Amino acid sequence: MSNYTAKTGNTRSLKNHTSIGQTIRNSLTMAYRGILKIRRTPEQLFDVTLQPIIFTLMFTYIFGGAISGDVASYLPVIIPGILVQTVITTSIVTGVQLREDMDKGVFDRFKSLPIARIAPLAGALLADTVRYTIATVLTFTMGYIMGYRPGGGIEHVALAALLVIFCSWSISWIFAFFGVIARTASSVQGISMLVLFPLTFLSNAFVPVNTMPNWLQFFVKINPISHIVTAVRNLANTGTVGSDLVISLIGAIVIVAIFAPITVRAYMRRT
Repeated sequence: MSNYTAKTGNTRSLKNHTSIGQTIRNSLTMAYRGILKIRRTPEQLFDVTLQPIIFTLMFTYIFGGAISGDVASYLPVIIPGILVQTVITTSIVTGVQLREDMDKGVFDRFKSLPIARIAPLAGALLADTVRYTIATVLTFTMGYIMGYRPGGGIEHVALAALLVIFCSWSISWIFAFFGVIARTASSVQGISMLVLFPLTFLSNAFVPVNTMPNWLQFFVKINPISHIVTAVRNLANTGTVGSDLVISLIGAIVIVAIFAPITVRAYMRRT
């Protein structure tokens, strides 16, 4: 018993005194674990592979003629909208998988390892950026196949992609918090969809704001999703940087500043 206690005490002491460098290395290792999970269970990528294709085809050919007159004119409107909607919706998976791992006792096993306690959480959030990147590339690729030609050039398209990935990563901290405090993975998904569904569809992602009722236009204009969509459109279509980009970045930073500490605190209490 004394040997076990000594080993456990040494392990906890090591985890409580890990350096910043070791914490980063541990987090990258856990991120690599998350990527390996995706490789071994590729069905986890169905939402980031099939959804951009299906949504782009469906929304473009159903609404293209009615909203913009033809499909070609609608592509510069819908591709940035589909991109933001798809990638941000994908961030829900962060909280769901985090809750599933905690329910299965995976994080309990991590506690016995001589690693930083925050590494499993940080690694999971880092690994999900791979999912956001896949969804971003597929959405732009699908748009290009359908005839979308971004006027901003490849460098501004890359900036638009980085903006969406960063904003989605910041939002994933919200769902990670839900994943830590919720009782089941299904409740995490339900709460997350309840938050994201109105935000993504009550935005300027799919239709022009001026076609909506006046009372709804007010909400759409202050909707943070609308600012991200507009910033992506400006970057990809015209190569311009406006106030919407600044608002989107500030909003993402504020979300991380608020939810990262409380998520880490809740995670430390649970683990």
